[in-house]
Amino acid sequence: MPMYPPEVHLSYLTPLRFLQRSAEVYRHKPAIVYGERVYTYPEMAERVNRLASALSGIGIGKGDRVAYLVPNIPQMLEGHFGVPLAGAIIVAINTRLSSPEIGYILAHSGAKALVVDSELAPAVEPLLADLPDLRTVITVEDVPGGLRLPGPEYEAFLASSSPDPIAWPIADENEVIAIDYTSGTTGKPKGVMYTHRGAYLNSLGELIELTITPESVYLWTLPMFHCNGWCCPWAITGVGATHVCMRKFDPTVAWGLIVDVGVTHLCAAPTVLIALVNSGAAPSEPLGRPWTVATAAAPPSPTIIRQVEALGATVVHVYGLTEVYGPYTVCAWQPEWNALPEEERARLKIRQGVGYLVADDARVVDEDMNDVPRDGVTLGEVIMRGNNTMLGYFADQEATERAFRGGWFHSGDLAVMHPDGYLELRDRKKDIIISGGENISTIEIEQAICGHPSVLEAAVIAIPDDYWGEVPKAFVTLKSGHALEEEDLIAHCRKVLAHFKAPKAVVFCDLPKTATGKVQKFVLRDREWSGQEKRIH
Repeated sequence: MPMYPPEVHLSYLTPLRFLQRSAEVYRHKPAIVYGERVYTYPEMAERVNRLASALSGIGIGKGDRVAYLVPNIPQMLEGHFGVPLAGAIIVAINTRLSSPEIGYILAHSGAKALVVDSELAPAVEPLLADLPDLRTVITVEDVPGGLRLPGPEYEAFLASSSPDPIAWPIADENEVIAIDYTSGTTGKPKGVMYTHRGAYLNSLGELIELTITPESVYLWTLPMFHCNGWCCPWAITGVGATHVCMRKFDPTVAWGLIVDVGVTHLCAAPTVLIALVNSGAAPSEPLGRPWTVATAAAPPSPTIIRQVEALGATVVHVYGLTEVYGPYTVCAWQPEWNALPEEERARLKIRQGVGYLVADDARVVDEDMNDVPRDGVTLGEVIMRGNNTMLGYFADQEATERAFRGGWFHSGDLAVMHPDGYLELRDRKKDIIISGGENISTIEIEQAICGHPSVLEAAVIAIPDDYWGEVPKAFVTLKSGHALEEEDLIAHCRKVLAHFKAPKAVVFCDLPKTATGKVQKFVLRDREWSGQEKRIH
């Protein structure tokens, strides 16, 4: 190891450097565009400095958690820099969750402060009395008619503090910068810890793999709460590109921004791409300029890839999980593939590919962690390690050790490895449902269903859906002498779960079981997917 003289101070790898640099270099460039509002990079930096100072002023400091329940608006971007600049950790919460789910994350993370959009505040109000760690609630009033909770209003909170730059508070680049909660695929969600170093490097990975430059204009269709927007709040800022915020995804509005603002990049699940290409606002011809679409979650079908690329876009297919900062692999395109027929090109592009430049290679292994043959047939589990794997699960050492057994992160995803070294997913080890890019736990739904007094037992599986890819369906056995309507059970689930997690259909029946009493979910799945190609994740 090289020995540096004492006077040489090595710089920490942290995304805080990104905004600092862009504010110095791109003094007149638009950093954020949101409707009629435009912030330059120096203006963005000043607002972030004010946020960090204001948080410090209410006692937020080293290692404290600051939760955000805010849509894709400028304040959410500012939180990705202002919170760590105060020495704290940002906890971005899924804006689609139910009140009890939000409450669990706030309690488990021990958040001392919460920044909440006024439109989402009604989900928080009933929780406040049961959150002793939560000292301050800051309300963002972005749209009229929302609920103002007790505590400061965001703009006044910023105005009361100093715009002067703050020294970076980190003493180690492996300190935690963010905690992202999973969708609870094995029951309660787990808090995935990202480090300053990992966020820095994965941000560089996004810039490289998606070819983002200072001239790029990035449209926020991907939720910033999801894996911290794949690290793009930091990445886009770092290269001095322009963020275009959109409070809520609407395909008509999106196309207006793509055309009028000159959007060059966006990230989206296949369901969002389906909505875009089928929108009445979609152009009938290619845009006539380069633009790039990164897609992940459920693998895109060859059909949707062809439809998007027919509009002049380059589709980049990536794959990852919350535990690996979002994308970890990319279907790196080979120039010779351009000469192949359209259908074959699309079929190649649906593969998950190879590790990012900043990542180790992903492996596909058997139960003994031996690599499976590169034959495109033999199934194994995808495992990862390196710069962009999580530090661990917050306050859950046991789960962390299980996830990293053998020194590699175990994804729980089943895949094959092709002869060219590109991996392709084939199924999940767990029964997770991926609906519109959102992970849904069957166990969580089953527990909600069984909370109904008339239910004896339940099993939930994914069924095919033309728009969402797949949605939950419940098979329920009622207690003797009880009666229950499908609509009533779905309404019951919506009281305790986010609506998108509630089953879309219910069948009352006896469940198929093994001799030992275990429910045979594969029997239910085979019935529902009969005659259709099972979507892979």
